[in-house]
Amino acid sequence: MQNIKNDLFEFSVDGDGIGLLVINQVNNPTNLFSSSFIDAYLTVASEAVADENVKGVIVTSGRSMFMPGADLRELRTMGSDPKGQFEGMMRMHARFRGIETGGTPFVAAINGTAMGGGLELCLACHHRIVLNNHRIKLGFPEAKVGLLPGGGGTVKAPYLMGLQTSLMYLLQGLEARPQKALKDGLVDDTAETPEELLAKAKAWINNNPEPQQPWDNKKHRMPGGGLWSPKGLQTMMGAVGNLTKISHGNYPAQNLILKVIHDGIQMPIDRALEVEARYFIKLVGSKEAKNMIRTGFMGMQAAKKGKARPKDQPKYEIKKLGILGAGMMGAGIAYVSAKAGMEVVLKDVTKEGAERGKSYSNKILDKAISRKRSTPAKAKALLDRIQTTASPADLEGCDLVIEAVFEDPKLKDIVTKETEAVLAADKIYASNTSTIPISLLAGFSARPANFIGIHFFSPVDKMPLVEIIVGEKTEAKAIAAAVDYTVAIGKVPIVVNDSRGFFTSRCFGTFTSEGMFLLEEGVPAAMIENVAKTQGMPVGPLAVTDEVTLTLGLHVYESDPTPNKPAAQTRAYKLGKDLVENHGRKGKKWGAGFYDYPEGGKKKLWKELNSKYNSKVETLDKETVAKRIMHRQALESFRCLEEGVLNTVIDGDIGSVLGWGFPIYTGGALSYIDFVGIKQFVADCDDFKARFGDRWDVSDALRALAEAGKSIHQFGK
Repeated sequence: MQNIKNDLFEFSVDGDGIGLLVINQVNNPTNLFSSSFIDAYLTVASEAVADENVKGVIVTSGRSMFMPGADLRELRTMGSDPKGQFEGMMRMHARFRGIETGGTPFVAAINGTAMGGGLELCLACHHRIVLNNHRIKLGFPEAKVGLLPGGGGTVKAPYLMGLQTSLMYLLQGLEARPQKALKDGLVDDTAETPEELLAKAKAWINNNPEPQQPWDNKKHRMPGGGLWSPKGLQTMMGAVGNLTKISHGNYPAQNLILKVIHDGIQMPIDRALEVEARYFIKLVGSKEAKNMIRTGFMGMQAAKKGKARPKDQPKYEIKKLGILGAGMMGAGIAYVSAKAGMEVVLKDVTKEGAERGKSYSNKILDKAISRKRSTPAKAKALLDRIQTTASPADLEGCDLVIEAVFEDPKLKDIVTKETEAVLAADKIYASNTSTIPISLLAGFSARPANFIGIHFFSPVDKMPLVEIIVGEKTEAKAIAAAVDYTVAIGKVPIVVNDSRGFFTSRCFGTFTSEGMFLLEEGVPAAMIENVAKTQGMPVGPLAVTDEVTLTLGLHVYESDPTPNKPAAQTRAYKLGKDLVENHGRKGKKWGAGFYDYPEGGKKKLWKELNSKYNSKVETLDKETVAKRIMHRQALESFRCLEEGVLNTVIDGDIGSVLGWGFPIYTGGALSYIDFVGIKQFVADCDDFKARFGDRWDVSDALRALAEAGKSIHQFGK
């Protein structure tokens, strides 16, 4: 064969007859499992199999990643021609099978992360060796975007890892480091250096001139036993039960993964691949997959890269960060910032208070060391970057200061002024407030153009979203700085405009308040909580109210000077005030809220709830309860879009999914309107307004979209 070099890969054959195919897609930011690559790869691989002078082929990467997955830009457009796309997939499988059964050994020399389609490319090789680097990840993330591995991964994985282990990879999107992948049977060997990786690949080719895949070997036994073995039956029955319990049928990909495995391992591999392809085509056209790809991948990837920052602003580098307040939020911000390599000044009222905040980082690092995810030396270096103080003078030289003190405007006024006395005039000052308007707080500042909101979510080290709030006088430099900082610490930013509660707190409040209203109207508390979870919310509205505390809701309402507050806010306030003041039920922190929290025991709904709130309206069915819980959040999200609090639909979707756990299968709180059907959504809200009050009022803009048969994504277009 002749040497080949194009914009997808390089192929050459050495003097020993061993081919080396180096994937290097120069026109893409990374190597992708795309239709153009697959066709070109299969063409050269087939030619290598047909050439008797080629003893074997090593497949590796010329990039830092081997191949992190499929080109989801192509998948977004799939589903319009199911028959044609299915036939195309079967032609692809036939060509891959020709290579697997062609007698020429192929070895995947995995020198970087291989996920999804990239890992399936490796499974189509007869042997897999991975570089033993802790940065490398292997896995099948397709279920996270509403799909199943459609390049053979779903039917092949059980042959390599057994039923139980492969289900963990396929259903959960588990990502494994090299040593775990070796232990689980996903790869066959590891190498310590790139040179050893290639040497081992060549040696295997020389020692295995007649390779055979496990699924073609009649003597191969599936690890742990097949489907009809005692362990296999137990595994599948357990998987079905757990999946039903966790997903409530909202995620069709996981259900179809189970079907493919159940059916596929009882068939010859070629028939199993056909089953996999049919279910893949069914999924790729589903609204769940399209939502999850648009929001969960495309939208979040763009946000992570800082799409929201003003394009005309230079990059704002943050070497030294100041944090005011060493409570839970301030301590978490200090940790993630120091982890990103920034020097951090953590200030509190006393040095001892600041040290307590720093100890939060110490606890996280101790746990990481115990799990071998860090080392004492790395932990010490991170902790050394956090300086504790009680003096505002130590904030001098900071590039950015984030205020994270108690939600009291008077206190925030004091710390703003004392900090600006030492902060350079061209530097940025941010508040982590979750509800107080940024424009109000910026009024305390001598430089409101450089004042911005950077709203974190608790716990900061785990929650990925950061809501950046633009005040009336905030200028582009401050926006760019906030986005650059958020990207630098590995979080996902959305930029919204000023409003009390901004976007996330405002809309999250409708979730909790509607749960309280349903309870007041006589709907059993257990029904409210369970229905919310069946819709995909991580916890029920009553439980999450306990988590954030009922007292916080009272404080937010009482500190809001807005006259003539909406009736729904006042109603929720009165309900919470009654529970706090007349029954002493302040929330989880105090052991009593909507739930009781016995020490050392499981939480239980307060037994007095159902007797306290007697039914005052007609009996509500499960469907109505579900719609009220979910529709209310979506309706308020649309109001934020219409009022200009949100700049785009995708910001609202990302913010709702990452901010308070709105279910990703719907695409997010705004895409949920399309998921339900915009005409049906409007009709439901009209019905609820007549039955339950003016909070269900539909705006003219939303009604116009419905009447025109448009998508929510066409708002303003």
